[in-house]
Order: sequence, then C-alpha cells, then structure tokens
Amino acid sequence: MKKILTGTMLATMLFTGLYAGGDIEAVDSDETEITESSPFYVVVKGMMIFGDTVNHEEAVLDGDQDYGFGIDLGYRLGNGFAVEYDFSYSGNSVTEKKVGEEPVNVNAKYYTSALDLVYTYELTEELGVFGKVGYEYEWEKISALDIDSTDHDFVFGAGFEAAMDEDFKFVAEYEHSLIEGPRGDSLFAGIMYTF
Repeated sequence: MKKILTGTMLATMLFTGLYAGGDIEAVDSDETEITESSPFYVVVKGMMIFGDTVNHEEAVLDGDQDYGFGIDLGYRLGNGFAVEYDFSYSGNSVTEKKVGEEPVNVNAKYYTSALDLVYTYELTEELGVFGKVGYEYEWEKISALDIDSTDHDFVFGAGFEAAMDEDFKFVAEYEHSLIEGPRGDSLFAGIMYTF
C-alpha cells in the first residue's frame, strides 16, 4: 500500500510540474520592468522536537523535548506548487521504563530525510501560508539500548513565510510525522533564500 501511495505522490508531482506552467515573475517598484525570479530556493532552519512516548518491545520509551537543525532544497513548479527535499538532525534524552526496573536515561539521535510536495497561498505580496505532504525516512540511533533502526512513513506540515526583501524570507513551520518514535513532532524556524 505504501508503494502505491508513494508512486501516486511522485506521479502527481511530475504531472504538476509538466502542466503547472509559467515562470515566477516579479514587477519592480515602478512597474515598467519585469524580471524573472529563480525557481530554486534553500531554507536553513533551527528546530525543536517535542518528544513522544512509544512502546518498544518490553519497554516504554519516553522522549524529551530538545533541539536540532534542518535544511530544505526546493524548486517552484508554478501556480503556488513546489517540490522540496528536506534533511534534519536532532537528538534528545530518552527514558526507558520497564516493569519492575528502575528507569534508564539515554541519549538518542535522529536523522530524517523527506521528499515533499508544497502548496503556498500568497495572502499578500509579503506574507504566504503553506501546507506540505511528503514521504519521510528516519534513522534512529540509541546506542545505550542497542537501537539502530530506520523507519518511513508520511509527513505533513503547515506554516507561513514572510518576505524580508526580494531574496530572503522568514519561514516557520509545524511538522507531524506518522513515524512512531520518541522524537515526536517538530517546530521549525529559519530563513529562505531564493537563488
């Protein structure tokens, strides 16, 4: 089922890219000259993970809130659509709880990578809101518990972007992943640069 959904999502992105059409254009302040803006952008961002509680074999893993960073590489397809490749790294403290044993605190690391389809609706020339859906891979490493695993599932996000000038925007985003783990959901804030 996941292969069918992934194939459908990739086909939709290709179809959108082929038929969205049009270049992104900006009009300068005197409205006499039209210049083309690049469809490529990068977002560098800090992140906060909220942590989550999950069952793992015969134990419960309780992840704490912590921090990390991420980067998005994007290409605007036109008509508000874009495709992004995302990467992030974060870590947190995880408490392992087993029945009849003392809780054990350990450190966890998470590496995530996703391919997303993004739609941005421009509220004004300076402010836009966006939603995204993608497919994410997560590598989870908790050395003290001999956990070194990968998982994958869908990820959903929503946020806003505010223009600072022609090339830079401030971006904030909330992201929810269907992958169950002690990492939990994420909150991002960063800077977008169009090049």
